[in-house]
Amino acid sequence: MSGWTEADLPRLNPQRVERIRALLADTLQPLSLDVVDDSHKHAGHAGARGGQGHFGVDIVSAAFSGKSPLARHRMVYAVLGDLMQSDIHALAIRARTPEEARVSQ
Repeated sequence: MSGWTEADLPRLNPQRVERIRALLADTLQPLSLDVVDDSHKHAGHAGARGGQGHFGVDIVSAAFSGKSPLARHRMVYAVLGDLMQSDIHALAIRARTPEEARVSQ
């Protein structure tokens, strides 16, 4: 990691996770929502150096009914808005309807 300092390494950020969770919960009214900060797994990555994080979202919402996977992802990105530019470097999304969640149990 030549040229990098400890300050460049990502930190788990519970405030960021809660902000992501709150935005998604308020807008998409999920039946289930899990937000995970995986930033620590990406130490040394360019996005980490800029202070942005790597997150995973598993969300179940009726708002996704009748929507394609791409449309669902776009909905999540739209809800997160500016966070996608300022706080989030990478986002893994699993967006399901309640029916899909029941089938996968």
